[in-house]
Amino acid sequence: MLTAKQKELLAFINSRLNDDGVSPSFDEMREALGLASKSGVHRLIGALEERGFIRRLPNRARALEVIKLPDGMEAAPTPAAMPVVPAPANDVIEIPLHGRIAAGTPIEALQGTEGFQVPAALLGPGEHYALEVSGDSMIEEGILDGDFALIRKVDSARDGEIVVALVDEEEATLKTWRREGATIRLDPANPTHQAQRYEEGRVRVQGRLAGIIRRY
Repeated sequence: MLTAKQKELLAFINSRLNDDGVSPSFDEMREALGLASKSGVHRLIGALEERGFIRRLPNRARALEVIKLPDGMEAAPTPAAMPVVPAPANDVIEIPLHGRIAAGTPIEALQGTEGFQVPAALLGPGEHYALEVSGDSMIEEGILDGDFALIRKVDSARDGEIVVALVDEEEATLKTWRREGATIRLDPANPTHQAQRYEEGRVRVQGRLAGIIRRY
């Protein structure tokens, strides 16, 4: 038996998976449910996980999968139902690795290109590249210093999505994208870091976070 908030969160996650195949960020879930902090979201996700309604996908930031739904709630399409045929789990593909990107403050824009091998099952449709994360400002989204961020190339973003943002055509940073009128706010996921605000014309989206690879 799920509580009203648990059902609301499950429906929201399922809706986002239906829309674009990507689970929402913790900030998006918090705002959708009208919660004061992300700790409430963590508790709800934990409860849904314990009851077998969702599971967290390993080695990927903010990646959730809906396993089952209460009666009357429409399920998100399974990978087998997607228009793109999933690659075999043991297939490896090579994508460009564009050096390091700050998860704290902006650094010089993407430089250098070498190959980076990735399990094909971690990538969805579209063109991708990898970046090595430097800094700790996205730790509450499960993105740590030294992780490799898998980025899908896109040139636009919705509020709450984690993106590679290029500032003044010179500096790139990994942050949560938000629009405030004619201003773009780049939010960290660490209370010790401050949001960055820029005039809209100074910031350009270079990609959206698709996954994380962590080496031990």
